Amino acid sequence: MIVLNSILKKAREVKGLSQKELAGLIDMAQPQYNRIESGKTDPSFSVVVKIANALGFSLSELFKADDIFTDVNTYDKTLMEKLRFLDSLDDVEKKSIYTLIDSLISKKKLKDNLTNLIAS
Repeated sequence: MIVLNSILKKAREVKGLSQKELAGLIDMAQPQYNRIESGKTDPSFSVVVKIANALGFSLSELFKADDIFTDVNTYDKTLMEKLRFLDSLDDVEKKSIYTLIDSLISKKKLKDNLTNLIAS
């Protein structure tokens, strides 16, 4: 059985958005969106379409969320599995990931250089 509220939550989390951010994208108050995601109210079809569009998913992708998102956010995936998933992201998402990785590498190099300098 498809539980819409849990699908919406998974999809939002995969995109790295807070409830407030997603609610803003669909021009809805955050408490109202929270009621949808917590299962206290059912969204209209037009709201589900707005949510899917805001998240960059088609309706069919959204309703396949349990299958699509099971591979996401798992620490124990092999590096190759993670790279295959990374390759499937759109260009904006890829750029964000690469920027984050570059920042972490720069931070590590700076820390190592400072540690070596202090040790000298």
